[in-house]
Amino acid sequence: MAFLQLNREKLKHNYQFLQNLFSSRNIQWGVVSKLLCGNKLYMQELINLGIKEIHDSRISNLKTIKEMSRDVQTVYIKPPAKRSIAKIVKYADVSFNTEIETIRMLSEEAGKQQKSHKIIIMIEMGDLREGVMGEDLVDFYGEVLSLPNIEIRGIGTNLNCLSGVMPNQDKLIQLSLYKQLIEAKFNISIPWVSGGTSVAIPLILKNARPMAVNHFRIGEALFFANDLFTGNDIEGMETEVFTLFSEVIEITEKPNLPSGELGENVSGKVFKSDDNYDLGSSSLRAILDIGLLDMQPQYIEPHDENIKIIDASSDMLVVDISNAEKKYKIGDLISFKIRYMGALYLLNSNYIDKIVA
Repeated sequence: MAFLQLNREKLKHNYQFLQNLFSSRNIQWGVVSKLLCGNKLYMQELINLGIKEIHDSRISNLKTIKEMSRDVQTVYIKPPAKRSIAKIVKYADVSFNTEIETIRMLSEEAGKQQKSHKIIIMIEMGDLREGVMGEDLVDFYGEVLSLPNIEIRGIGTNLNCLSGVMPNQDKLIQLSLYKQLIEAKFNISIPWVSGGTSVAIPLILKNARPMAVNHFRIGEALFFANDLFTGNDIEGMETEVFTLFSEVIEITEKPNLPSGELGENVSGKVFKSDDNYDLGSSSLRAILDIGLLDMQPQYIEPHDENIKIIDASSDMLVVDISNAEKKYKIGDLISFKIRYMGALYLLNSNYIDKIVA
């Protein structure tokens, strides 16, 4: 049976690396947990590390966190939907916001629940996802200041998630200038200037981030050690917190080319002959107990570089083990490296067991 394994020591190592990185630069940060899809076993591993701030884009996940630890500050990291206002005020200590109408509803609901709700005002800075336009920011901020039961925790921006705009030094300097403008206009102090996600870590390592930018939301780097600027790994971090294992359920020498009239398969693809395959050639193929319901083949990679992924159907993955490093037999496990999107599919599948090692 296929399963996903989280390596506790590697996770701990990466957390300590990031904690040292940020604390040495007087930066606050929170862990983005949305990759874990609310899995309680893995959420508990985060809490056990001593994490005090967790960000997520699903209210159900924030509810799970609050049920597991009341001490963790929960942050909802997308503009709230109208129908979710009551739950967001109940389970999120902080939310990211871009619409004054929504913040008014949060203010009213916070009053009903007899609490103060913190918000981050997100600013559009080129990636064209969520954010208040810069020229509207001062007026927007002023309107929010007048609302009861709302505490403006800070300002922030999101880059690289939609259009791929990178959080370079110029972008973060611009964000810092917005902070200065607002503080001067309203004679206030802004606690957080949230400069982005894992993609900003290379700037922090180079000490190229403006000092005013003092908060970050980190997910991908914690679990995968990705340097999203270069595509390489972050030196000093562990790259394989997650490993996928899938069991061999068939091994047979089969032709490389299908026979019969060809149409679209279950994923809408029509077979095209690989130029490396000769008519009448064959290969030793293994079928594994995992399929498109659980993962996407382009996001996983066998640790054995001599194993070739052929394709997948809804419940099975076919691989060529002709040149594999070992002689596989029925019941053996084949392990895979996983990319971020691969882990997201696996963690969102109820059919894949999750374990900790």
